[in-house]
Amino acid sequence: MNYVPRTVDSLVARLLRAVGAIVLEGPRASGKTATGSFHSESAVRLDIDDDARALAGLNPDLLLAGATPRLIDEWQLEPQLWNRVRHAVDNRQSPGQFILTGSSTPMDDATRHSGAGRFVRVQMRPMTLYESGHSTGQVSLSALLHGAAGVGDRSGLELAGVVERLCVGGWPGLQAAPADEVRAVLRSYVDEVARTDIIAAGDGQVRRDPLRVRRMLTSYARHVATSASAATIATDTAGADGQRLHVDTVRGYLDALARIWVIEEQPSWAPHLRSRDVLRKAAVRHFVDPSLAVAALGASPDRLMRDPNTLGLLFESMAIRDLRVYGQLLDAHVMHYRDSAGSEADAVIQLPDGRYALVEVKLAATHAEAAAQSLGRLAAKIDVGKVGAPAALIVITAGEYAYTRKDGVHVVPLACLGP
Repeated sequence: MNYVPRTVDSLVARLLRAVGAIVLEGPRASGKTATGSFHSESAVRLDIDDDARALAGLNPDLLLAGATPRLIDEWQLEPQLWNRVRHAVDNRQSPGQFILTGSSTPMDDATRHSGAGRFVRVQMRPMTLYESGHSTGQVSLSALLHGAAGVGDRSGLELAGVVERLCVGGWPGLQAAPADEVRAVLRSYVDEVARTDIIAAGDGQVRRDPLRVRRMLTSYARHVATSASAATIATDTAGADGQRLHVDTVRGYLDALARIWVIEEQPSWAPHLRSRDVLRKAAVRHFVDPSLAVAALGASPDRLMRDPNTLGLLFESMAIRDLRVYGQLLDAHVMHYRDSAGSEADAVIQLPDGRYALVEVKLAATHAEAAAQSLGRLAAKIDVGKVGAPAALIVITAGEYAYTRKDGVHVVPLACLGP
């Protein structure tokens, strides 16, 4: 197998030395099976092996027998295996026994033990620009968070290339496909989410209308990288007939889409401030990969180039995707900040020890000056006596050059960033 290395590989290898089982979770086609197979010595594929699924109901312990780590792919198709794996881990008393992969989170089941102490969940996302070979990776996010004094690099990706990668997304199986074919595949992906995948996230009691889900996905795509409320998204679903989804229906769909890893929203950061400005706590809306928003909108690279506002929001979403993947190795959280006075950071990356970086994302490098000043104003509001000064101020762009300004703000093209 020609395995393309993933940023998460080092984390998976480290965890397999520490715990009995890991659970690789993430959207369909993000590469979970390939990564799980790369790190395993034997495997059972529940999505394609009917005999294995039948055995799961008759003698599930036989499915657990094999060289370790043993991959159980799409385990959620037979949820009873969870407790069987837990018991096997307890009995064997050795790390690195199982890798479970899944593209959805089953509804809570009182008979399924939490797995605390036996399982560690690892989220897999689509490829970053660095993983797909479109970023130099010379500017390390880890180094910036640990106090790098200066950066310097040159991106090899012009704006047209950035837009193309945004439309293709980070799906491993689509990286070499022609752009027209990719757009067709991703439109089909979104349609399949609305028609089939979302059912896997439910309890079987609530009917989900594919046409209504599809309308909601299009509305959601129009609000990517904003904190639009569920009510706003519901209003935006109105068609020519004026009919729109009820806000509670939208909330139910959003919950289901999160369960199948189609959306991944960005929570708010709550620092200690010197000012009395009111924090805006609403999450920022994101698909797990911005290419899904492009597909839901029926957009193309040419259309996006003629719509800089939409392109800017989608570029921000791509930057958040990459920051999440790079930050995962550091156990960092990627949040955002907005307050009533208009101060903001598109991303706040916080490490477990409390260190943090403030990030603004701007499509055009010519906006770096305004973004740097905005970050400086926000940093001045923070009560550094309680939370410390930011480890870094970063402006991410689609520009050509990475450099550090005289005021210490790092300007970094996304196509220069790496873990």
